[in-house]
Amino acid sequence: MQRLFCLQRTVERKRQLPSAAGDISVEIAFTILERRIFGIMWGIQRTRYADCNGSEASEEAEIVVNIGGVKQVLYGDVLNRYPETRLAELVDCSLKSHEEISSLCDDYDPDTAEIYFDRDPEAFKCIVELYYYGEIHMKRGICPICFMKEMEFWKIGADFLDECCKSHLKEVQDELAEIAERVRTILVDREGDPSAGACQRFQTSLWRLMEKPESSVPAHVIAILSFIFILISSVVMCVGTIPELQVEDSEGNLTEHPTLEVIETVCIGWFTIEYLLRLISSPNKIKFALSFMNIIDFMAIMPFFVVLILTSFGAGVMELANVQQAVQALRIMRIARIFKLARHSSGLQTLTSALKSSLKELGLLLMYMGVGVFLFSALGYTMEQNHPDTLFTSIPQSFWWAVITMTTVGYGDVYPKTTLGRCNAAISFLCGVIAIALPIHPIINNFVLFYNKQQVLETAAKHEIELMALRSSEGELRAAPEHHEHVCSAGVWDSSMSSCHSETYLPLLKDPRGGSSMQTPSMETSFESTAEASEYFIS
Repeated sequence: MQRLFCLQRTVERKRQLPSAAGDISVEIAFTILERRIFGIMWGIQRTRYADCNGSEASEEAEIVVNIGGVKQVLYGDVLNRYPETRLAELVDCSLKSHEEISSLCDDYDPDTAEIYFDRDPEAFKCIVELYYYGEIHMKRGICPICFMKEMEFWKIGADFLDECCKSHLKEVQDELAEIAERVRTILVDREGDPSAGACQRFQTSLWRLMEKPESSVPAHVIAILSFIFILISSVVMCVGTIPELQVEDSEGNLTEHPTLEVIETVCIGWFTIEYLLRLISSPNKIKFALSFMNIIDFMAIMPFFVVLILTSFGAGVMELANVQQAVQALRIMRIARIFKLARHSSGLQTLTSALKSSLKELGLLLMYMGVGVFLFSALGYTMEQNHPDTLFTSIPQSFWWAVITMTTVGYGDVYPKTTLGRCNAAISFLCGVIAIALPIHPIINNFVLFYNKQQVLETAAKHEIELMALRSSEGELRAAPEHHEHVCSAGVWDSSMSSCHSETYLPLLKDPRGGSSMQTPSMETSFESTAEASEYFIS
């Protein structure tokens, strides 16, 4: 025992060293070691207590529980550390009647004094840690929502949960809330609001038709047509720049072929009608107009009408040359319509979300590149300025060379001719590769994370809809309005709706920490001697 106390003090001193400060892996290692030392000391004290007080006192202190078929021997003085919990209520079972004991558990065997609970034994392994370590650490593979219900059953508050587990639980609750919102949206899209008037129901139906391709077959057809018109318009815009397909106007200038202009007009007509219908049916007009994708849609059709107005009335307002310049500038804005494809592609939407979440990494990349461009262009100009045939006439002119060198493009229009300049180019090339490679991995991780989450949420929402439809056919769901209220409850799901969250459609609920859980005593473990306790915790 004295050696264990010395070992514990040594661990505490090393834990306070400056070299161990801030290192998470070292902190975890020290925590596990301290817990194992505590377990050994506790086992020794338990064995000594049994030796000093005899077998009768030991039997009076022991409580045998059976959790889902797994037995565990607990001790009253340990359980009394938290008297408000359910396990602490079992301490005085010997003084209670059979009926009173049965009210605290699922079953009780008076012959063996074994108390049975029909609960998850794996979750109980984590629950019992509270009485020995003062906190609960949730293991991998256990659904956090189901684990919180286990804690509620054992009358243990969420404050005893470890901080890392609390953050994991918060993530899962947010995911379930998002699933609930998706389910609510799908239900509203399918069934509508029975209390709405005829005009509002028509507006909702029109909104589903134009905005929700998955709501019906006509909506899916409209989405496909919109996708086709976007492709045709983009192809026409590109083909219209081919000189062989252009015609001369009355002034000898090359313009688009009339056939292409007709196709362009038809596409713009479709985009205009689509935009107006979506604007009219939108529940929130201001939010619709300020949405990024809707701004893209407006920019895709606006140049056509501006060009039409300028060509019709511009001759009397300004010089024809200025009108033509404005027309050419506005025609360039037609490239914005290619972004309309993002509306029909979940992959592009996921990429946009990943880039938004990676703004910090992109900012670091731009900062690295900016510093490198300024540094190596200045060095390149300094090393090359005395060469008679130098291509580095100034530092700003050298920026272009630094950019194409650091990005490994290397056009060859500007290149160093001195030995020092070439060494500078080699170093700038290596620094550019490193600067670009560093933030790429976090950006890819964000994209994979968002894409997997999107797929999981879609699958979860569809699964829940199918499950509710099945239960509705069996008569378990009574009315749609009641169910709408049930789903809208900010992601709080009752036991009937969350019975399969842990194993079916929420792979993201698995513990993301990646590390193995700390070894804790099995529910079948009881120590008969000090040597046995020491051997278990040291192994």
